[in-house]
Amino acid sequence: MKKRIQEVIVVEGKDDISAVKKAVDAEMIEVNGFAVRRKSTLEKIKNACERTGVIVLTDPDFAGEQIRKTIENYVPDVKHAYISREEGRKGDNIGIENANPESILRALEGAKFKVVSERKEFTVIDMIENNLSVGTNSKMNRQNLGSILKIGYANSKQFLSKLNNFGVTRDEFESAIKKLKDKK
Repeated sequence: MKKRIQEVIVVEGKDDISAVKKAVDAEMIEVNGFAVRRKSTLEKIKNACERTGVIVLTDPDFAGEQIRKTIENYVPDVKHAYISREEGRKGDNIGIENANPESILRALEGAKFKVVSERKEFTVIDMIENNLSVGTNSKMNRQNLGSILKIGYANSKQFLSKLNNFGVTRDEFESAIKKLKDKK
């Protein structure tokens, strides 16, 4: 059984997310390479760091190091996990997406992550009752609620996961839902 990690893991792209998911169970933020410089992305990382902690796991190359520096300059309290260039090599390509689960787990262990049990504060019922899933305007409601809570947008399933794994409290959720309803 994979370890459930408290911290949010920041990676460069979708292929990195797939590789990390093979090693551990964790929430992730994809920065899309140098798009990390967008204030909205950096704010999402900062919020995650304040809520649960963040581990940055980027490719062992120049671009990966530049992305790390950008994140660390904006959010100094992040932890860092590293794989070697050899662990991330597949032919001429070097990246997290090429590393095996054992290498990724070893890198994350080096960052001293916290293992947690799965949190189930929020359920599908919360999503449906608050028009965040299966209903008119549910997508827009998730976008607005994600903005209020500073956890970003996601589809219904991923949004539920974010609510539980970004440490959102019931009070925060209800207050944000009230703000959402007051806007209408």
